[in-house]
Amino acid sequence: MPVTKTAKRALRGSGRKALINKQIILKLELAMRSARKAKSKEKILAAISLADKAAKKRTIYKNKAARIKKALTLLLPKGKGPSPKKKK
Repeated sequence: MPVTKTAKRALRGSGRKALINKQIILKLELAMRSARKAKSKEKILAAISLADKAAKKRTIYKNKAARIKKALTLLLPKGKGPSPKKKK
């Protein structure tokens, strides 16, 4: 058990963050599962978006997000992937 006041505060904060991270990961896993099952463009793009958001919040590593996105884009029919953004 934490002894100091700051250690107690850190324990509360880490508990909240762990709960939020679990919710984000669960939402991502459910979206990936439904995207694999339905194989519709909307579901796949929604799962890709959730992977990006999870990586941005550092819930998952960005390389894991890249692997997830690659696997999901392979489910899309040919020529139906998200269009690349043009650089300025």
